Amino acid sequence: MKSEDSLSKGLIKRIFFMVLVLLVLLGMGVLAGTSAVNTVTIKFADKTELTVVTTKDNISEILKENNIYILDDEVVEEGLDSTIGADKTITIRRKSDVIEQNDNTEETQVQVIKSEELLSPEGKVIVEKIVKETVEIPFETITKEVTSNNDGEKVNRVVQEGKNGIKEITYKIKYENDVEIERTKVSEETIQEPVNKIIEVSVKVVASSRGSSAIRTGAGSWSYSAADIDLLCAITAQESSSSYEGALAVITSACNRAEKRGTDPLTEYKRPNQYCYSIDSHWKKRLNGNYSSVVKKAVTDALNGVRNHPYTSFRSARTGKAGLNIGGNVYF
Repeated sequence: MKSEDSLSKGLIKRIFFMVLVLLVLLGMGVLAGTSAVNTVTIKFADKTELTVVTTKDNISEILKENNIYILDDEVVEEGLDSTIGADKTITIRRKSDVIEQNDNTEETQVQVIKSEELLSPEGKVIVEKIVKETVEIPFETITKEVTSNNDGEKVNRVVQEGKNGIKEITYKIKYENDVEIERTKVSEETIQEPVNKIIEVSVKVVASSRGSSAIRTGAGSWSYSAADIDLLCAITAQESSSSYEGALAVITSACNRAEKRGTDPLTEYKRPNQYCYSIDSHWKKRLNGNYSSVVKKAVTDALNGVRNHPYTSFRSARTGKAGLNIGGNVYF
């Protein structure tokens, strides 16, 4: 009889233990159903990684939960206020590395530095963010004309490739229902200056049997070498290089004299005490193309018959001489 009682009690204990285990398992299943567990990989700027298990999906909360703090020179690639993506990865980068990456892309890079919720007087929830945009500064293309003695047309040659610069602009942006309602520029900083593209245009002139280029006008033919044209431009630039009209007025006066005397403009430029050629040597620093393209165009146009006044003499406008004022000189 005692043996039967012992068996009954053992069976009851066994059943009780099995029920208890079943209840525990059911409880764990309920908990697992109500809170999703995420295995997240955190990648640090120094290339190290950390895997954590969490029930949270907000990146800021996950980092705080694991006592991970973002330094001033670091940024979370996915954004601090974002939720973890499908890859379950949080990437922390140095800001300098982000800028270096931007150097090879034309797309605007945006970093959310700070985000907070505000309450407007009307009771609307306004999200204010401090955002840094890294954008490219377009480079400029500069064209330089040089003269060549070879036969042919204009030939372009790139002597320096262009490269866009980089600037970082900080904005304060307000959103209402994820719609931007206000943007204020806080600061702007140039990270890298652009490098201009330089194209050299070789203006090849057709040489005559004497090694000169023939330039014809209504009054006849003047023949100049490339060096002579460079000298004409240098003297013209020294007399007036402030504008195309000013340079054209100077060379026009020499052309007018040459047509009256049956000479040529360079001969008139070289006459004693008439132009700067015989008065000083400042024009020498302008040789070898050290003058603007407007001067070169004015000289070329004048040698081909373009004029902007009928006069043969001029003085600086500062002398108070009466006459037609063009580019700082008075013509009479």
